[in-house]
Amino acid sequence: MRLISPPEAEQLLSSVITLDARPRSVWTQGHIPGACSFSWEDYTRTDTDGVKYRTLPPQELAQALGHLGIDATTDVLIYADADTSWGGEGWAAWILARLGHIGTVYILDGGIQAWQGAGLELETGAVNCAAAAEPREYVLNLHEELNISAQTLHENRGSYTIVDTRNYWNEWLLGHIPDAIHINWEDFYTGENHRPLDAEGLKRLLQQHGADPQKPVVYYCTGGIRSGYTWLVHALAGLPVAINFEGGSEEWNARIQ
Repeated sequence: MRLISPPEAEQLLSSVITLDARPRSVWTQGHIPGACSFSWEDYTRTDTDGVKYRTLPPQELAQALGHLGIDATTDVLIYADADTSWGGEGWAAWILARLGHIGTVYILDGGIQAWQGAGLELETGAVNCAAAAEPREYVLNLHEELNISAQTLHENRGSYTIVDTRNYWNEWLLGHIPDAIHINWEDFYTGENHRPLDAEGLKRLLQQHGADPQKPVVYYCTGGIRSGYTWLVHALAGLPVAINFEGGSEEWNARIQ
């Protein structure tokens, strides 16, 4: 996984599949030329137990990616804005990592804001990427260690550093996982282009909140989107193991409380 600048990304457009992780309605208003919509809103659902925002099963995700012309070896460029998507670029990157993606995954540094700031072109309207692409078979090589269930986390809380990335006033104070540390996901980026913290910035942020990165760090939010972004920042920084608790507080409340 590599963080790249807008000029570098522009040079790659003809050789990668580009995924826009913002909401589909925002994507249609203006996106990087050729970018396919890949919003978490289209790839999550409420499960049979009523737990919201559950990411589709790996096989369904693999099929969806295959319809976009992506197999496990395809080089992919992901971008969003760490804003309207609630950090959807991180969720999309985590999805590929969990599925065992082999191709290079590029992350646009500064997102679409930086792209526009560099004076680069956008196109409008919906693109039917599935119709334009040659379907491919996405072969799974699951990395289940990048996710964790509520039950496993409950039984092994002392083995992890648990970071709650939700809003402080409206979410954290209303209830959180015992032993969790609160760090709002918005603290994981900086500047008007919402650039991910670098390694030193992330280490400093974790240290300021008493979060021990020497233990595996479990990031969670409501349903794995914002925490997917913090997982991405952690992964880009090259720190030791991080886990995105995809089920988040929704699964915790349903299974544990």
